[in-house]
Amino acid sequence: MAMAGTRARGFTLIELMVTLVVLIVLVSVAVPSFDYIRLSTRLNSYATDLVAGSQLARSEAIKRNAPVTLCASSNGTSCATDGQWEAGWIVISSGATPTVIQKQPAAASGYRIRDSGGLSALAFEGTGVGATAANFTICRATPVGTPKRLVKISATGRSSVTRTDAGSCAA
Repeated sequence: MAMAGTRARGFTLIELMVTLVVLIVLVSVAVPSFDYIRLSTRLNSYATDLVAGSQLARSEAIKRNAPVTLCASSNGTSCATDGQWEAGWIVISSGATPTVIQKQPAAASGYRIRDSGGLSALAFEGTGVGATAANFTICRATPVGTPKRLVKISATGRSSVTRTDAGSCAA
């Protein structure tokens, strides 16, 4: 109980409840934005890893003066032919005893990494020139309408990553 002439300080129960309601509304609006940021960051990460893998394959081919391949791989030791890059990929040297130079683990569940032409390997000769170009789409099937990343790697090794919302990410 307050003494005469002094004023009680503090919050009433109603003021506290109103503050909590406002806080809950703000958090419920912000959480979906964080999910979008997390998704976008992961897409960028996979795109960057794919570009780095192609650059490593090209530089190793030049350094060794021998063919080096970036290829899809689910086991981390040999190239796969199914074109499902989300299962992981490797940079591997050619020759009598192929050597795995780098392994990339599988992408998180629900993500797809595919080449538009069904390519499962990207090889660079000892001169640094590739046998073919690649156009990868990196996406997540859900939620519908999520952005995608397009990774273009030319036969000379030049790469670019662009963001797009076009197309679907069907399995």
